[in-house]
Amino acid sequence: MADTTLKAELTEAMKAAMKARDKERLAAIRLILAEFKRIEVDERIEVDDARGLAVLDKMVKQRRDSIKQFTEAGRDELAAKEQAEIEVIKTFLPQPLSDDEIDALIDAAISESGADSIKAMGQVMAIVKPQIQGRADVGQVSQRIKARLQ
Repeated sequence: MADTTLKAELTEAMKAAMKARDKERLAAIRLILAEFKRIEVDERIEVDDARGLAVLDKMVKQRRDSIKQFTEAGRDELAAKEQAEIEVIKTFLPQPLSDDEIDALIDAAISESGADSIKAMGQVMAIVKPQIQGRADVGQVSQRIKARLQ
């Protein structure tokens, strides 16, 4: 087992946040670790880095949805809290992919799968999704693939 797993990195960051008395960062990290623990208990598995990235990606997406709803409801203080949590979560995600890198991954996946129509979109997504997990918005990449295959 590697010493620099995502879970170990989160634990160290939690300790650092405690020492620095950074309550907002500490709360966000505890939310992440609680979600990892929930998955481990419910599914009786050890959360590995790949699954951890998927969880972090999902948490960012949930918070973006919450920000949209809070903003529409005029609850700017709650939207700001969610945005602060996103910023903390993003520190544990890998560097985001550029548009050119995403296009290159899509092109490679299309040629690898031999996709020539929208019917083969699932095959292309199956190749691309693991490579972009935590590094790009899956929904936006899906739209780009759809546009490319039409």
